[in-house]
Amino acid sequence: MDIVEALEIIPKCILSIIILFIVTKIIGKKQVSQLSLFDYVVGISIGNFIAEMVINKEVQYIDGVVAMLVFGIFSYIVSWLSMKSIVFRRFTIGVPTMIVENGKIIESGLKKTNIDINDFLEQCRLQGYFDLNDISYAIMEASGDISILPKDNATPVVKKDLKIKGTNATLTANLIIDGKFLDKNIKGCNLTIKKIRDELRKEGYSSEEEILLAIYSNNKIIFYKKEVDTKNYSLLE
Repeated sequence: MDIVEALEIIPKCILSIIILFIVTKIIGKKQVSQLSLFDYVVGISIGNFIAEMVINKEVQYIDGVVAMLVFGIFSYIVSWLSMKSIVFRRFTIGVPTMIVENGKIIESGLKKTNIDINDFLEQCRLQGYFDLNDISYAIMEASGDISILPKDNATPVVKKDLKIKGTNATLTANLIIDGKFLDKNIKGCNLTIKKIRDELRKEGYSSEEEILLAIYSNNKIIFYKKEVDTKNYSLLE
């Protein structure tokens, strides 16, 4: 490659960066740890398109640009559908998997997430839990991260040293997501849709469609309304 051919690559690189920026804005802002398997595949594909466009002269540049835009728009459509459909979200993004429940390791959870016990113990140590007996619940999130709920006597404020009696750690259950009831979770909490709707009316809501998220925590139903605007948006710019 001579100097002229090398210089021809520069405008291609600049244009590729601009197109990639536009595609990234379409897809949305996510950290690497938050990428779903689908997002990860799309990212690798777009990176491959850019490399081929810049280096391979036999590839028509317009073909690569169209391919990137198609992948970006398709990824946006999948993300939009994932927000609108719980079933579609579970298929494309996945669901959390229980690994430890009430202090007991769920072997089927380890197999489902394809990690062995040593990998799990390593993740626990990285979060500061060297004694497995300190863990009440551990959940593998859809992103691959492990969330840990410690037992009462292993919380950051060590109550056992202060001789303070605490309550048992409990999981928070989702009852409504994006205006839709989660029947299995509702039954698992020994609740009914009628009970939740009664609580909705007490809080001043006319329908579950007004609710973005409803959770059940410490024997109490908590509602989060849709379309709540932040008063401090400018502080985040």
